[in-house]
Amino acid sequence: MKPSTQTARSPFILPSLSLSNATVEVTIDARKVTVTGPRGTLSRAFRSRHMDMMVVGEPGAQKIRIDLWFGIRKQIALTRTIASHVNNMFIGVTSGFQYKMRLVYNHFPITGTVTNGGKTMEIRNFLGERRLRTVKLRPGVTVEKSSDVKDQFVFTGNNIEAISRSCAEIHQQTLVRDKDIRKFLDGIYVSEKGAIPTPEE
Repeated sequence: MKPSTQTARSPFILPSLSLSNATVEVTIDARKVTVTGPRGTLSRAFRSRHMDMMVVGEPGAQKIRIDLWFGIRKQIALTRTIASHVNNMFIGVTSGFQYKMRLVYNHFPITGTVTNGGKTMEIRNFLGERRLRTVKLRPGVTVEKSSDVKDQFVFTGNNIEAISRSCAEIHQQTLVRDKDIRKFLDGIYVSEKGAIPTPEE
């Protein structure tokens, strides 16, 4: 599922990338890519980037081809970045993404509570503070408390950017201020991330 590079004779004239996945359906309209798979649909627009994007092949064997004409070095590097974004969309609609976060504390135990059907997380007793910290997750992201690991929360969803931003907002809510961060390591940190593992048959 990694993008394969197909470069013309001169890489500064026509660099091309192609991506394919047999389990998804892809449509492109004015550089807006829409990917549909078993887990749902994701779409993202790349209209600010001047390059050609097209779908090649029949349904079930479709490929996305990205062409850049007469690009400089930074523009050529951008084609690989866009290919990585599209590849993450493929993974999201087929297997999904999963992030795990751990509560880290020394003296005051941090309490995390999942509310609103897994769409909101409440944080209490950070460094002994009484203030309630509430983080509303991004659309399409759900969180649940791990049943086998203490003080661990699992975030799942199809959009990797929505999951990573939700975890970043939770981490920012527990930043230590006005203290030596080498001594006060309390907080909520990402311990593991990647695609949702498929169950072994």
